[in-house]
Amino acid sequence: MPYTLTPAAPWDVDVDDVDYLKDRPEAGDRWVLNFGPQHPATHTTLRVVLELDGERVVRATPHIGYLHSGFEKLGEHQSWNQFVCVASRMDYVGPICNDIIWHNAVEKLFDIELTPRCKVLRTILMELGRIQGHLLCVGAAALDLGAFTGFLYGFNEREFIYDIIDFLTGQRFHPDYTRVGGVVRDIPDEDIFKKMIHHFLDLRLPKAITDIETLLNRNRIFIDRVKGVGILTAEEATSWSLTGPLARASGVARDLRKDEPNLCYADNWDGDGAAAVEFDVPIAQDGDCLCRYLVRLEEMKQSSRIIKQLIDHIPAGPVNVDPEGKAVLPPKPDVYGSIEGTIQHFELIMSNRGFVAPIGELYAAMEAPNGEYGFFIVSDGGRTPWRVSVRAPSFINYQTFARMLEGHQLADFVAILGSINVIAAELDR
Repeated sequence: MPYTLTPAAPWDVDVDDVDYLKDRPEAGDRWVLNFGPQHPATHTTLRVVLELDGERVVRATPHIGYLHSGFEKLGEHQSWNQFVCVASRMDYVGPICNDIIWHNAVEKLFDIELTPRCKVLRTILMELGRIQGHLLCVGAAALDLGAFTGFLYGFNEREFIYDIIDFLTGQRFHPDYTRVGGVVRDIPDEDIFKKMIHHFLDLRLPKAITDIETLLNRNRIFIDRVKGVGILTAEEATSWSLTGPLARASGVARDLRKDEPNLCYADNWDGDGAAAVEFDVPIAQDGDCLCRYLVRLEEMKQSSRIIKQLIDHIPAGPVNVDPEGKAVLPPKPDVYGSIEGTIQHFELIMSNRGFVAPIGELYAAMEAPNGEYGFFIVSDGGRTPWRVSVRAPSFINYQTFARMLEGHQLADFVAILGSINVIAAELDR
């Protein structure tokens, strides 16, 4: 069940009046300022045209599309397995999540039910990716406000998650680990994998979160910069279609892991009546930058709680479905060591007889670190999708930036932007 977070701040901070200029049409001269894309806080990909009255923002006009990657169009020219390389690059902060979300949609289209071992492994990786995303968001938000040490606390632990991903998948940054019906390969050494996870969850992550909380939660400079800044009400969050930490910080109790559960978030995930993993959905009410920071901190603790329930109970059995059939790539040892595996691999990769997709359309989404991340797929029965459209949370969340910024001081720009956690590649269209 959701529960409420109360901002633990000992100081009362005056909230800027958003309607500051409505009653003062004679207020001083206005001038236009381009904020970004060269500004460090905009990460070279975001540009916002600001109209200023002194140092107060009268109007903000965000501009997107500085990457020009054409991610959705690429989906029409890549197979059901190849597109995972593109999907992971849309959210380069926690790319393993996008791998899982893309193939979750494809498997629903193909009507494929994963094995219990694969469900557990994917759930663990989803929560590791969520921790990855939140560590960077919290750390970068602190960095943009001058707390460089807070950034190091978060970034160091992200590096250890990359060590885990590298050990499991063979790739560090963009693992591209999932495939239709499973994953590229099983866990190389389950004992080492479990030890790495326990070391991270029992020692490294709690210390990092404690260090961040000690540094920021009662830091007057930080609190003054984020409390009462960038407020969105629950009604506004709902009408803007916000999801994830932004919506939950405004009091919207929605999390797809609870509302539309799959993997180990759903009951009976192992086919034998296993209960869903237990976790709470943190909810705050004030809807400001401070609440968004606190919600993400608590979500990392809940992600750790989920992984701890699963890591010592990874089921035995195959990690891919139907290893003898025609829907899943065969294991590499079979490709190199048997004629059957070679033929199956050839048919799925090279010939026109593999991956016969059903004709139809489907939308499937999961709870990503920044909110609801979904893929709308249209299939004409071919080896590639006919259309792919992405519901990227950053694209939806970023539209509220102007609403949150207008009426605030120019210095509040970086505080509000950092609390949104915009991933620029998700804005590409």
